Amino acid sequence: MDWERPPHRGPGPGNIQDLEEVMKRLKGRFSLPSLGRGPFWGLALLVVAALIGFTSYYTVQPEETAVVLRFGKFVRTAGAGLHFKIPFGVEDVTKVITGRVLQREYGYRTVSPGVRTRFAEKGYEEESRMLSGDLNVIDIQWTVQYMIKNPVDYLFQLHDVEGTLDDISESVMRRIVGNRFADEVLTIGRASIADLAGREIQEIMDTYRTGLQIVVVKLQNANPPDAVKAAFNEVNEARQEKERMINEAQQVYNERIPRARGQARQMITQAEGYALQRVNRAEGDVTRFASILEEYRKAPDVTRRRMYLESMPQFIEKVDRIIVLDESGPGVLPLLNLGSGGLAGWSAGEDTGAAAGRPAEEK
Repeated sequence: MDWERPPHRGPGPGNIQDLEEVMKRLKGRFSLPSLGRGPFWGLALLVVAALIGFTSYYTVQPEETAVVLRFGKFVRTAGAGLHFKIPFGVEDVTKVITGRVLQREYGYRTVSPGVRTRFAEKGYEEESRMLSGDLNVIDIQWTVQYMIKNPVDYLFQLHDVEGTLDDISESVMRRIVGNRFADEVLTIGRASIADLAGREIQEIMDTYRTGLQIVVVKLQNANPPDAVKAAFNEVNEARQEKERMINEAQQVYNERIPRARGQARQMITQAEGYALQRVNRAEGDVTRFASILEEYRKAPDVTRRRMYLESMPQFIEKVDRIIVLDESGPGVLPLLNLGSGGLAGWSAGEDTGAAAGRPAEEK
């Protein structure tokens, strides 16, 4: 047979014999089962085809970005979907999660997330314990949420990006807390501390070209150590009580002071109006008296009679009964009704015994 012939060079069946000899040696080395020529080649082609099929494509999920390397050198990136590459390890694919917000925790760790999330704080005191600007010890727990915006920089510019983020985050937080008073850190300064820490961490990560984008920094807890927590709570309660009393006093002040000022302005306005009224009335009386005096000088009898007639209605309004007597009469005249109707005739100048010059007398 052909495979029993001695090997020779040149075209012809000798090359096939050489190849078969090599396959025979491989079969003996790897203890391949004894197969005939036809089934063995079919199986080999099937294996090669399967290897090419399984190593020539890859799938990228929607939240991932694929980084393709050719012989270890970066050539391209690929988004979500089905893609093809050169098989047999010529091109290698590394998938990086770029569409999800990742999180790093400091001062605590999440044990089991869910509806009732459980956290572990023991063993992480070195991360959370810090010294404030007024030399008070504070336990701070915070999280840093970030995304991978540049997968190439994330993979090749820096070794252990997450470890670098941990070191930078802790360093920045300690420096910010160390420049502030403990009261500010524990109460009103949490939001400003978180914003400032996020900006500074982002600047440093951009300098290192880590490919990370800081989404947000959150301060979960800021408490004094357990040994002095009771004293801090008492101080905070006293301050809250002080603020409450100040607010109540300010409320009473805002209620009473404007009211008193309004009443004072009202009294002043009333006094000014009363003074103006009295002055105007006095001036009117003076003017009226001067006018009457001038007319009196011209005609004393007529002026006296007119003043008498003008004054009688005001006088009669104050009495209930009026009896008019006539000196020349033999007795008492009948009652003269000088009520509302009679006053109208009186004021109109009707002639009666008194109006004719005879004096009237109330009895």
